[in-house]
Amino acid sequence: MKALKQIVIDDILTRLNGSPFLIVAEYTGMNTGNFATLRQRLLAIGAEFHVTKNTFVKRAAEAAGVQDGLSKILVGQTGTITGDSDVCAAAKIVKDFHKETGKAQIKGGALDGAVLEAAQVEALAGLPSKDVLRAQLLGLLQTPATQLVRVLNEPAASLARVLKAHGEKEAS
Repeated sequence: MKALKQIVIDDILTRLNGSPFLIVAEYTGMNTGNFATLRQRLLAIGAEFHVTKNTFVKRAAEAAGVQDGLSKILVGQTGTITGDSDVCAAAKIVKDFHKETGKAQIKGGALDGAVLEAAQVEALAGLPSKDVLRAQLLGLLQTPATQLVRVLNEPAASLARVLKAHGEKEAS
């Protein structure tokens, strides 16, 4: 039995080490349809929702180097959400799911080894996704270059307008 528990803890540890974040949500009152819906939404962004014993998650988190404080979050019927990269998108999905159904309340989490409270995870849900942030950054980086091109082209454009006006004046 002890070997089986260690296998489960090692599986959780593998998920924690492969994910930059961990979100803990309470699953009280959820039925299989709710689980399926939430898991499908999370899977679309590369995240997973798992229900495991809190003690197993605590042991795996300690082995993964997550700071103390996760034990106060891991109380009651909790599930864990881990993913490839985008914590904001995962938090947003769980928050929106909770608004729709009243289930899967965010209890807290961890990001890069630091424990987060529920309010901090919900604040992450309010941030734009990684793709939107990249697009905004690219727009900011392109703005100075676009303005520079306009400034460099203006003397030539002004000269062309003067020559055109002069040519039209002589033609009249």
